[in-house]
Amino acid sequence: MTRAHSVAGRAPVQQAALLVGLVFLLVGVLGFVPGVTTHYDSMGFAEHHSGAMLLGVFQVSVLHNIVHLLFGAAGIALSRTAPAARTYLLAGGAVYLVLWIYGLLIDHDSAANFVPVNTADNWLHLGLGLTMIALGLLLTRRPARH
Repeated sequence: MTRAHSVAGRAPVQQAALLVGLVFLLVGVLGFVPGVTTHYDSMGFAEHHSGAMLLGVFQVSVLHNIVHLLFGAAGIALSRTAPAARTYLLAGGAVYLVLWIYGLLIDHDSAANFVPVNTADNWLHLGLGLTMIALGLLLTRRPARH
């Protein structure tokens, strides 16, 4: 067995994609759990008026939770091969950076905030985007040849 593979037979980039996918899946499920999501009764489908807050901090809606579930399922599926896992982390990270910029530019009280996002979501999206891209790049670096 080489250093690039774990005991489970997965490269580190595959493990990272699997972990990220599982976390997104968990977040998507928790977004539908009253108590974990405060103001659950005010959750909208896809609108800025959704008052539901995951962990009392992150604004969520039915659409937002579905996106997390789909993104999680994609991470799990794409973790099967190293190239697909890398693509998931890099492309997903880029999507989250675009969401961060989008969240900074839109008026949070407008219809353009259909996901919806709030300031806490924006900072989380920045962190997720940078982390996912870093994982995709760092875990697939080729060692220098001597």
